[in-house]
Amino acid sequence: MDGAHSTALQLQQLPPTSSASALSETSFSYKENLIGALLAIFGHLVVSIALNLQKYCHIRLAGSKDPRAYFKTKTWWLGLFLMLLGELGVFASYAFAPLSLIVPLSAVSVIASAIIGIIFIKEKWKPKDFLRRYVLSFVGCGLAVVGTYLLVTFAPNSHEKMTGENVTKHLVSWPFLLYMLVEIILFCLLLYFYKEKNANNIVVILLLVALLGSMTVVTVKAVAGMLVLSIQGNLQLDYPIFYVMFVCMVATAVYQAAFLSQASQMYDSSLIASVGYILSTTIAITAGAIFYLDFIGEDVLHICMFALGCLIAFLGVFLITRNRKKAIPFEPYISMDAMPGMQNMHDKGMTVQPDLKASFSYGALENNDNISEIYAPATLPVMQEEHGSRSASGVPYRVLEHTKKE
Repeated sequence: MDGAHSTALQLQQLPPTSSASALSETSFSYKENLIGALLAIFGHLVVSIALNLQKYCHIRLAGSKDPRAYFKTKTWWLGLFLMLLGELGVFASYAFAPLSLIVPLSAVSVIASAIIGIIFIKEKWKPKDFLRRYVLSFVGCGLAVVGTYLLVTFAPNSHEKMTGENVTKHLVSWPFLLYMLVEIILFCLLLYFYKEKNANNIVVILLLVALLGSMTVVTVKAVAGMLVLSIQGNLQLDYPIFYVMFVCMVATAVYQAAFLSQASQMYDSSLIASVGYILSTTIAITAGAIFYLDFIGEDVLHICMFALGCLIAFLGVFLITRNRKKAIPFEPYISMDAMPGMQNMHDKGMTVQPDLKASFSYGALENNDNISEIYAPATLPVMQEEHGSRSASGVPYRVLEHTKKE
């Protein structure tokens, strides 16, 4: 309200022609924001549907002998087509709306995945059990929707033509150069700890992803804006900065996918989704605010409400992903008590294989210092046969003794 009141006062102080042009420009910028937001929401929604279709196809063909049987199904190809369509919509949205508005709208894909997962669930639940199990998902979806509404309503209203001159001017500006210096130093430190010190913490890996992702979205907006201007007749493809941005966009996206793949091998997908969304959105908004000056000229109320929308969306995504069922990891070792006939071997009532505690299994790393008595060498009583000669009853048979070190 304060921003609208101040805008109205400024329009009243301008001459009639100037106020009319300013009003039309303001309405046009809000229209561009709406177009960009709708494209982003549509793109994320379609991508979520596409991924679920492909996942459904893989689940149905899980027992097939042909590992590439999904290539022969129409469902998988429909999912691929929808994924390309959705990614195209998200890419185009950066050309119309500010980066700070488009980036947080990726929460739509989390909301859509949660709803699709509940709709297509195979098990039958009683109403009480259903609400108890999915109450966090419903609350998270509600919070994410409220946060998305606040983001769209109080998004920054800065619009600039993505010409080659403007992109070059922003690229060599001292705030962005300082930001790039800090980001490069932080990225190198994190990469050193991750590669050399084996710091496999999820925050370290997803911070690497978020730092790369911030450069990806910055370059995506530049490439998308220059392409739209070229389609409209103002050719921008003859500027070298376009190809520099395009190469940076592809390179950062590839390395970002590589780090995400490594994180998915060590951590649960729901944890990656929630932590990654929070870190990537925060750093991407910061990069967009520095490179494209998204919040220049915005009043404090709009900035605070936009930040509140981000926090509510963060909380909603966290609650949605927290309620997902975690996968039970497969144990690649064989439990001794799971093999019939191997736990205890009896020779006339005397145990040869020591009966260990139930939690011990082959390949498990445990502290066995306190169970040395279990590993005492076992001796087998050998019944000596009489052959008429007592000299034959010499030294009894011995069992090879294996120490704990062996």
